[in-house]
Amino acid sequence: MADTFTVHLKIWRQDGPDQPGKLVDYTLDKVNEHMSFLEMLDVLNEEIVAEGKEEPIEFDYDCREGICGSCNLVINGQAHGPKDMTCTCQLHMRNFSDGDTIVIEPFRAKAFPVIKDLVVDRSAFDRIIEAGGYVSVKTGSAPDANSIPIDKTVADTAFDYATCIGCGACVAACPNSSASLFTGAKLAHLNRLPQGEPERKKRTVSMVDQMEEEGFGDCSNYAECEAVCPKGISISAIAEMRRNYVKATLAGTEA
Repeated sequence: MADTFTVHLKIWRQDGPDQPGKLVDYTLDKVNEHMSFLEMLDVLNEEIVAEGKEEPIEFDYDCREGICGSCNLVINGQAHGPKDMTCTCQLHMRNFSDGDTIVIEPFRAKAFPVIKDLVVDRSAFDRIIEAGGYVSVKTGSAPDANSIPIDKTVADTAFDYATCIGCGACVAACPNSSASLFTGAKLAHLNRLPQGEPERKKRTVSMVDQMEEEGFGDCSNYAECEAVCPKGISISAIAEMRRNYVKATLAGTEA
């Protein structure tokens, strides 16, 4: 069994969206390098429950495999923590040392209100998708897989954008709390494919307008979003979104 070490934690505690919050100090001395960051929080919660003096810390998670995008934490001021292209759930305690102080906060944005402690409401992303993040096609039997020829470079690029897991790290890292990388990626992976082309103009305008309505800020090209994206999505998605939006609004939005 690996030797354990001690970390000092400063964790944001907040009872609800309308309640004041603060950083609360904890010390955990049962940490080993093989723990994931979320497992470390699990151990801390077990101690808190055993003591019975306060409620356990609320934090969001689901798959713990870096796929679902639920584990949205700001760790020492960086969305998802210090390891590049890594979700919080895939971050391990080997990236920290004995005696380290770790500050853990929720993603902060007007459009991501805190529900409790480290959990935020990211339903704004769902509403952006609902505004146009789909392809309207007739239902029925599936077409043959290769019935529509697609250039490999187009397919590969669309797939790269489709890897967005909607975690919100881009919003948390952006000085403007912009959701442009998320929205741009969701648009690009559909707009680049022939199945998505007929609705490209309408889709782009609808999703960008919904993004603005949700209260996200505008993009100022800081590229902090790309730096923290656990899937390494390029800000070229934002440039593509802007080009399509300008073309659509100048030419009208009829698909």
